[in-house]
Amino acid sequence: MRLAGKTALVTGATSNIGRAIAVALAGQGAHVVVAGRNKERGDEVLAEIRAAGGRADFVAVDLDGTKETANELAGAATRLLGGRIDVLVNNAGAIDGTPTAETDEETFDRVYAVNVKSPYFLTAAIAPAMAAAGGGTIINLGSWVARLGIPIGAVYAASKGALETLTRAWSAEFGPSGVRVNAISPGVVHTDQDHPATAMMAGTPYGRIGAPSAIADAAVFLASDEAAFIHGTVLDVDGGRIGVAVIAS
Repeated sequence: MRLAGKTALVTGATSNIGRAIAVALAGQGAHVVVAGRNKERGDEVLAEIRAAGGRADFVAVDLDGTKETANELAGAATRLLGGRIDVLVNNAGAIDGTPTAETDEETFDRVYAVNVKSPYFLTAAIAPAMAAAGGGTIINLGSWVARLGIPIGAVYAASKGALETLTRAWSAEFGPSGVRVNAISPGVVHTDQDHPATAMMAGTPYGRIGAPSAIADAAVFLASDEAAFIHGTVLDVDGGRIGVAVIAS
């Protein structure tokens, strides 16, 4: 139980990576608040966690980028978790693959609202309380497309690049007060191992789509005391997508 006695808030926790992270943190002893838009799916996550003997609660929220919504979520989660949040996972994300010339202003604003503004204001609400309580951990979810250019989804890539930059800025801002801030940059990950997107992992050492559990394992590590010396780092959990090119012989 690497997280026994800890509390955690995971956004976008009702599917795929977020769900896997919430289940994994609870499996290591954390009391987890599962935050997401869909109560039915949230209840499914709670059932999975509780069936394994873990503790979890659900908060329905549509992270719209406003400070008001972020503050409401922070307050609700803090109350459910007994007055403190030890681990914040900024996972909720809006994905858009539209080419630049076809991206309308509404889409641009929505992607940035979910992927940048919401984590920003959640961190603003929670990090100072973590510091006042003696410390905590913040984990942001970046993306491989933030650093390896592809010809679609520029606004999504830019938003994830912004979040990875914020990871370093927040580490400098909050680290001296005991709040560790890091990010995970996943490769192509999906619960369906036959998903067509697996083609985007061609030419990597892993060679196929990744499982959400791989990202969850990394989150458990970064949330634990084993990662005490890791600050301001973007951990690539991507099957070698960013760093390695496999050349066919």
